[in-house]
Amino acid sequence: MTNARSTIPDPVNEPVKPYRVGSLERKQLEEAIAHLKAEKTQIPLVINGEHIYTDSKEPVICPHDHKHVLAESSLATKEHAQLAIDAALNARQSWAALPWEARASVFLKAAELLTHKYRSEMNAATMLGQSKTCHQAEIDAACELIDFFRYNVKFAEQIYSEQPKSDAGMWNRTEVRGLEGFVYAIAPFNFTSIAVNLPTAPALMGCSVIWKPSPTSMLGAWIGMKILEEAGLPKGVINFLPGDPQDISSVLLPNENLSSIHFTGSTATFNYLWKEVGTNIDRYRQYPRIVGETGGKDFVFAHNSADVDELSTALIRGAFEYQGQKCSAASRAYIPQSLWAKLKPKLVETCQSITMGDVTSDLSLFMGAVIDRRSFDKIKGYIDRAGADSGAEIIAGGEYDDSKGFFIKPTIIEAKSATYPSMVEEIFGPILTVFVYADDDLDETLKMCDSSTKYALTGAIFAKDRLVIDKMTKSLENAAGNFYINDKPTGAVVGQQPFGGARASGTNDKAGSKLNLLRFVSFRTVKENFQSITDYRYPFMDQ
Repeated sequence: MTNARSTIPDPVNEPVKPYRVGSLERKQLEEAIAHLKAEKTQIPLVINGEHIYTDSKEPVICPHDHKHVLAESSLATKEHAQLAIDAALNARQSWAALPWEARASVFLKAAELLTHKYRSEMNAATMLGQSKTCHQAEIDAACELIDFFRYNVKFAEQIYSEQPKSDAGMWNRTEVRGLEGFVYAIAPFNFTSIAVNLPTAPALMGCSVIWKPSPTSMLGAWIGMKILEEAGLPKGVINFLPGDPQDISSVLLPNENLSSIHFTGSTATFNYLWKEVGTNIDRYRQYPRIVGETGGKDFVFAHNSADVDELSTALIRGAFEYQGQKCSAASRAYIPQSLWAKLKPKLVETCQSITMGDVTSDLSLFMGAVIDRRSFDKIKGYIDRAGADSGAEIIAGGEYDDSKGFFIKPTIIEAKSATYPSMVEEIFGPILTVFVYADDDLDETLKMCDSSTKYALTGAIFAKDRLVIDKMTKSLENAAGNFYINDKPTGAVVGQQPFGGARASGTNDKAGSKLNLLRFVSFRTVKENFQSITDYRYPFMDQ
């Protein structure tokens, strides 16, 4: 170890490539898509660095072409889950004992590999496996993941450098160590960057991890694992465990060495995990840290001073980019009566112009397919209900087709009540429900926006009047962990808008900031005394 005080260069958010026709990045992406389409990737488990291919496999399909099997993923058994625990525990001590710079170097190397060597492949995998457009894949699987790798290292440096004050005759210092045991990282389908950040953020801080990727984003996750291996991640630090979540959780959750759960997914699943930890609380060597980002029913609230063109663009992009499958997607809108006559035809016309289809065959499309059959059926149910309900009117879209892929056209529902089901229930698809309120009912409608759902993830307000902006911001302070003024409620950037919500939307530990990393460390305060104290008596005891 060198006697040096290392500093990390200040990270800069990775520039988004435009993928213009004729550009080099577009050509490289098209080649990567063709390559991945032509081969059926075999995805193993990775336990203690060993690639394990099992007889039990699950197909990975393209949502926009559900007959095309993109890959086959090996599935872990309960026995594999126990092997992963053993591997993680064995790897932890030597990994945690490394100088923090050595751990950081793995993730800085991973960022460099993704920036250049793996960028096209990772984006292609995300487009094929999750039906993201080239732009949505680029901002997620490339740029945001690169940012997570680089910014997390800088945040770690900040955590390690913060030290307590010392009075004369003593030296106080704080040591920061990764959690004992193992972290259970459970990933979602919708963001490749989040899926890879869930295991790597705690690993950076000296933890060992068992990573359960989502079956519907398996190819991108596997490429992420390959990048980490090439970057020099030691065996057993992150163990890659595709498989049945019930089987895996039945082994991991009761284990006495569970130190934390790092989760992104549904509120119902998170509630289940929390209950299981509570049931097993007497087993654990430490109280597990439970870190989760869950559901959302994200809003856009407009005042009559809002700019209609800006509002329309934010609603379309916020609601329908990536088929509304972002945790932050605009799902409900509150529009004043005085703006609706002008806004409504603009929304309908724009909605009808949106292109959708196979995002890997035509890179100019705005939308692809929803992720799978279960999601398609759920979203379809809301559309069918609105079409037959006197309490709502479908003013745009409302069509769907699953003959080739799970396609649902961008749909706008106008609801007569602010508590209509599609105004308050999480749908996770390309449906925007609008409630039109009387201009004089601003205060009452703000209260309804704050109280009508159990979620508090993201939200946006649109207004030009500064007094109104301040009023709306204060009224909705508990309604969203990420709050936007005159902007869509999606697109949080690492290091700029740390992401997370409260209420039923999660623990609000703010991925993309040092706050998230603090959940995976434990502190030891050390006081060293330099004075010679040889008398037990204090001055007040003198006669």
